Amino acid sequence: MSRKLALVTGASGGIGEAFARELAKRGYDLGLAARSVEKLETLATELRGQGVEAHVFPADLSAADGPSKLMQAVHEAGLRVDLLVNNAGFGDLEPFDRADAPKLTEMIDLNVGALTGLSHAVTPGLIERGRGGIINIASTAAFLPGPGMATYYATKAFVLSLSEALHVEMEPKGITVTAVCPGPTWSGFQEKADMEGSKLLKASRMMTPDAVARIGMDGYEKKKRVVVTGVSNKITIAIAKLTPKSILMKAISGLQEKP
Repeated sequence: MSRKLALVTGASGGIGEAFARELAKRGYDLGLAARSVEKLETLATELRGQGVEAHVFPADLSAADGPSKLMQAVHEAGLRVDLLVNNAGFGDLEPFDRADAPKLTEMIDLNVGALTGLSHAVTPGLIERGRGGIINIASTAAFLPGPGMATYYATKAFVLSLSEALHVEMEPKGITVTAVCPGPTWSGFQEKADMEGSKLLKASRMMTPDAVARIGMDGYEKKKRVVVTGVSNKITIAIAKLTPKSILMKAISGLQEKP
């Protein structure tokens, strides 16, 4: 029986790279997609040394035709996707009125548009085979409003909502859709989001990308709808659900202030 293929977006670092390694351990071949070709090639070489078939797909998924070009490249390589890991995304710690408008558009196009487009593209093949699935990397931010990072939090709320609905739609067809919701994680996300000096990070118990990938895959294999990684993150979400939003948003706003 041939090995299954997982297509991982944002695989050049952080959680995406960790998922690629975790998937390789679990018997998957890999399709690695990101803008940074050099980093993808380095990872692919490492995985091939472990007996894994690894394919590199340079992709700018924030571009309007990025998702369709990626899927065309996968098709032309003669591959079929058994598991899609939608990890590509970014945030920006900036009050909405001062945020860069093109950057906000790019964030929505990548975090929401590309994830939706790729999920829609792989679904017919998954249904035809009656197996496989989609892992969407959401965030604990998906459960909360996020003053200071309003658009980012909103994109992750979309990811969580879409994933939960698709889980219900796809489960009878033999397909698993899982939303993985990490909290603050040691990755390149914080630097790109300009969050490195924020009170939120100083107050958070940071997880490693490897731990997020391991917990995420465990949850997916158990066919879970939502996976919140780490006990402290689960406690945070539970407390947030019981806290009046007026108090909650004031607290989040304070934590996301820049020094």
